[in-house]
Amino acid sequence: MPFQFPYRVFIFLVLTSSLVLPTEAAQITGLASPNSFVGDTSGSEYFISNINGEPDARDNNGFITKLNAEGKIIHLKFIQGGGAEVSLHAPKGMALAGELLYVADLDQLKGFDKTTGKLVATVSFSSRSQTQVSLTDVAASPTGLLYVTDQMANAIYRVTPTDNHRVDLLIQDSRLAGPAGIAIHPKTNHLITVSWEKGKILEITPDGQLTELEPNGFFTSRFQNLSGVDFDRWGNMYVSDFTKGKVWRMTRDHRFQVIAEHLPAPADIGIDRANNLILVPYHYMHAAEMNGLETPSSAKSKGEKRTLADYGFIPPPPKLGAEGTNK
Repeated sequence: MPFQFPYRVFIFLVLTSSLVLPTEAAQITGLASPNSFVGDTSGSEYFISNINGEPDARDNNGFITKLNAEGKIIHLKFIQGGGAEVSLHAPKGMALAGELLYVADLDQLKGFDKTTGKLVATVSFSSRSQTQVSLTDVAASPTGLLYVTDQMANAIYRVTPTDNHRVDLLIQDSRLAGPAGIAIHPKTNHLITVSWEKGKILEITPDGQLTELEPNGFFTSRFQNLSGVDFDRWGNMYVSDFTKGKVWRMTRDHRFQVIAEHLPAPADIGIDRANNLILVPYHYMHAAEMNGLETPSSAKSKGEKRTLADYGFIPPPPKLGAEGTNK
């Protein structure tokens, strides 16, 4: 019998003023080793990948859960391995690009119609070294390109969907130290990836130049096993530490704040920029959660009153040029 995680624990346990908990945070149960949680740009539907077994097993029983705008499950196994001619072993990171939901699944990237769940594209990867391919996450850029992390090979690939999903090796470097989550910086369009092995935050230019955005050395160590990364619409970055059970926010001036801790294995988080929500899958608890994020104080003038939208209770008013969640 699977472990049942106490309902009252199923909320961010320690919160600072940076993160405000709505009275009715959406809590999703009945999952199976959830790994990634993403929403579309309109904030009207969400998807959760479920490994449902060992993270490297070719057992063809992984599945994708679909939720509505309120965070309610509308189809637990919207896309299911072993069914409808779909092979899905251990789905991890995901990204939405137009009408397609891309899913990293071991050594393949798969594209599904986000409305019907039909498999549209299968992209196979071959290792450029002796290391086994282990795709971990995928991000969609505004230019239409996809970027995929390979944790075991210390590599990031660039995929061009318009050229029959051509795969190019963007970078292979030991400094990536097991790249896990990946996101596109909404201001610079550079890649940001987080290191599972050394807890580093790394920045990669579109031509593959690597710099350490935030080191994690002996004296500066904050992180252990970073899993997910994403940005809000103001350019603040959020990272999840799977082992330490924390979610951090790095503001635009590079200040770090713990916005939640004592979390049960937060995996590949996402940010719904349309509704200003954080999406957190709890891997070992077979559950997930959606919570409101407070609008940064710098986003409003001193004389402008805050509204319920600033705290995630209601959707914010539409903004020109607002970006949705791409991951």
